[in-house]
Amino acid sequence: MRPTRTAAALAAALGLAVTATACSGGTTPAGDTGAKPLSGQTVSVAAAWTGVEQKNFQKVLDAFSERTGAKTVYISTGDNVSTLVGSKIEGGDPPDVAMMPQLGVLQQFARKGWLEPLAPATEERLKRDFAKVWSDYGTVDGKLYGLYFKAAHKSTVWYSPAALDAAGVKPPTTFDQLLTAGHAVSDAGLPAFAVAGESGWPLTDWFENVYLSQAGPEMYDKLAKHQIPWTDPSVVNALTTLGKLFGDPQLVAGGGKGALQTDFPESVQQVFGDKPAAAMVYEGDFVGAVVSGELKKKVGEDARFFPFPAVGNGRPPVVGGGDAAVVLKDAKHKDAAQKLVEYLASPEAAAVWAKSGGFLSPNKALDTAAYPDATTRETAASLIAAADTFRFDLSDQAPAAFGGTQGSGEWKILQDFLADPADVDGAARRLEAAAAAAYKG
Repeated sequence: MRPTRTAAALAAALGLAVTATACSGGTTPAGDTGAKPLSGQTVSVAAAWTGVEQKNFQKVLDAFSERTGAKTVYISTGDNVSTLVGSKIEGGDPPDVAMMPQLGVLQQFARKGWLEPLAPATEERLKRDFAKVWSDYGTVDGKLYGLYFKAAHKSTVWYSPAALDAAGVKPPTTFDQLLTAGHAVSDAGLPAFAVAGESGWPLTDWFENVYLSQAGPEMYDKLAKHQIPWTDPSVVNALTTLGKLFGDPQLVAGGGKGALQTDFPESVQQVFGDKPAAAMVYEGDFVGAVVSGELKKKVGEDARFFPFPAVGNGRPPVVGGGDAAVVLKDAKHKDAAQKLVEYLASPEAAAVWAKSGGFLSPNKALDTAAYPDATTRETAASLIAAADTFRFDLSDQAPAAFGGTQGSGEWKILQDFLADPADVDGAARRLEAAAAAAYKG
């Protein structure tokens, strides 16, 4: 899951950090005498968020500043979080806190000795207010390193109600119905799907939902650990199924060539902008942030979603993801960094972003009334309910060289597959070769 991130942001982040000072109007915690225990300290935070997501996260950092007196410096990493943070660590200038969107990278960094275990107060908060699965995702070799602050429900297909109504179709519940509905929409004069092929990571999410539903959770877990090869028949079957959509020019706005020139924000705009170019866009709950924030449309009225449909005889998939806060081992302001992560574990911190939309929290203590609309509240409730049964984003579990690097590995191979969906066997072989090299390294 890598929402609203661009390669350009990576280059800019190498020399640019935005300093956010404490703002007025924050709330004072119960029992606080007004003292600012971290006054004079600065905490640097590296994360991949840009645009509206960065602005909303900044509100959380500002609230932390208001409570503690600490200042924050935000460093935008772009898509390649592991590359930028890793280079800063090796250069002796790590950020204090990093938001890790990839489970595999968190595990790699912990095993390299680059991360500091989280404070006992944060661990206690996790045990009390989060489902066990989130602690499990943040734990490496028995030690808690990651606090999942922002979660993602990545099995949602967003659509324009007006477009589906015009075509006389209802939200489908099976993949075959999805293709049929797509053709009906196309026959009514609008391409069915906007596909964010330029970004790369949305293509991995497409594959994961198809694979989880079609192959089942046990096979999904094996593939995530590379216990079966990417040339396994289950992978070939999933690619074949996905190719039925990717290879149909009536279903993909602009065809494969057009999709490869479409990034994630553009794909959302193609459906919900003033001049619609498609009826549906697949991606996670964070689509709502673009709809309400950048496009100024109403989630629940102008934009709705239906669950990713079941494939074949499988069950509807529930793929999740998230961004975990970690403290770097050589952080210059380690105590303040731990306090920031402890704050991020609180329902108060989650509520700051929740009210702006485009955000889900795995924190069960957060009152769902904090979310701005019924659609988001419904999504949040379903995520909490499925917390012990869903599967974490497969590419985010893989080594970054395979599952999390722009222009290479799974991202690039699936982009090539989008350009030529008929080459199923070739795509599977290239995926296996890239995976074998990455997991060996």
